[in-house]
Amino acid sequence: MKTTRLRHHAGTLTLVAATTLFAQAQAAEEAETILAAKCAQCHTPQGEGALSRISQQRKTPEGWLMSIARMQIMHGLEISDDERRTLVKYLADKQGLAPSETEGVRYAMERRLNTMEQFDEPLNQMCARCHSGARVALQRRPAKEWEHLVHFHLGQWPSLEYQALSRDRDWLNIALEEVVPQLSERFPLASADWSAWQKQRPAAETLAGQWSFSGNMLAKGDVRGVMSVSVEPGDTFQLSIDGQYADGSPFKGSGSAVLYNGYEWRAQVQVGDTPMRQVLSARDGQMSGRMFEAEHDERGLDFVAAQQGNAQLLSVQPGHIKAGSEAELTLVGSGLSGAPDLGAGIEVLEVLAQDPQQTRLRVRAAPDAVAGLRDVRLGKLNGAQLAVYDSISEIKVVPAFSVARVGDNGASTPKVQGRFEAEAWGLGADGKPYRIGFLPAKWSVAPFDERAAEDEDVKYAGVMQDDGVFVPGDAGPNPARRMSTNNAGNLKVIAEMEQGDQTLKGEGQLIVTVQRWNNPPLP
Repeated sequence: MKTTRLRHHAGTLTLVAATTLFAQAQAAEEAETILAAKCAQCHTPQGEGALSRISQQRKTPEGWLMSIARMQIMHGLEISDDERRTLVKYLADKQGLAPSETEGVRYAMERRLNTMEQFDEPLNQMCARCHSGARVALQRRPAKEWEHLVHFHLGQWPSLEYQALSRDRDWLNIALEEVVPQLSERFPLASADWSAWQKQRPAAETLAGQWSFSGNMLAKGDVRGVMSVSVEPGDTFQLSIDGQYADGSPFKGSGSAVLYNGYEWRAQVQVGDTPMRQVLSARDGQMSGRMFEAEHDERGLDFVAAQQGNAQLLSVQPGHIKAGSEAELTLVGSGLSGAPDLGAGIEVLEVLAQDPQQTRLRVRAAPDAVAGLRDVRLGKLNGAQLAVYDSISEIKVVPAFSVARVGDNGASTPKVQGRFEAEAWGLGADGKPYRIGFLPAKWSVAPFDERAAEDEDVKYAGVMQDDGVFVPGDAGPNPARRMSTNNAGNLKVIAEMEQGDQTLKGEGQLIVTVQRWNNPPLP
């Protein structure tokens, strides 16, 4: 009986693989037909299927989508949605980025719009004044093509040298003589990593199966569950999610996904009444990235998942316990089994439930349990950490700097919220600071500076809710404000925690500004 099942399973996989190969070949042929019909009118053929400009670039799926959209908007390209999807898939597969080439800048694809970028001065001053530096770092070109990009900017936006603080330098000469050589060296078209990835890129059907996931959403808390994935032709998938937040509220939904370039997972998921998107990197039996609302990318959660068959301990929820207290902890992962070990001073009182995806424990931390981070083990698995603390030394507002935007009130764009958590830090036995985790706090806002106080920004810019969610004011001029200006503001975000007779306070900054009219896939 077992042998029969194995043969049936192997036959199914063979059929899926054959169907997938046929679908891929058919899609490639269709994409090449579209390129010849729609693109070769302007992009000249260069032999062996290459087209000028197009064949000298490598980009993410979002990067190729933006290029095609720009051709539509600025050059009158007529192309259907289905044709555009086919081209994005084909180009992202054939001329994409290796996983290593996206490291450190995936935040742009994941819509982490409050990220404070860290680039060197040339890139900051010459590129990142108008858009994110990540948009540059997520593409590859030879030197001549980087030069073309400079000329494109000036041709498309002739006043560029007089905007974005560019009047303080010889922008064009610096761009051509200094920046282009740097970009071609840092982000070249040909690379060893890309060549290697093309040879080892796994088949999409390897992602089928169950995935245990763990996440955290700002202002909502921990979430965990199982995502079931079934493969379909053309590197596409159907998926369902069965999970819950730490407070017991459901996190359930279903949707579809596309895999680009062997690891770039993009999914549309309906969770309850809310459409959400997933932007994940899927490699070696693990997915990681971000999941966020389609209409409100500020409402999102960090997401990490391990595939069934890839035994892994992903997280402990919650990730902290106070010395001298009892708590219920959940270990999340894949292939979980064995006895839990949370380190000295943490006693496992009871194993409440255990399956391959989750192990629920009731534990007690001794009053003298050593403060700090300790590794958690479950059988042979490790990789997660638990923070033990006796007292809190510092509170940090996360994110430390954020942008919210007015909206609604008859405007075409919704409000963009500010969403915050209070991150507690302690001092370990070695006297060094360590992160405890997110803890409940009392939230408020105040004027960030004298000008904000004078303009009554706290009164008009919006309302801070008890859960750390800031809801900005309505869009449009406000007759009640000086000069009928809009409901913009510069606010100090304050998180407070009581510790005995002491009040701990953390502060961040929130800029409330106008709508974001141009909202491309890569900011």
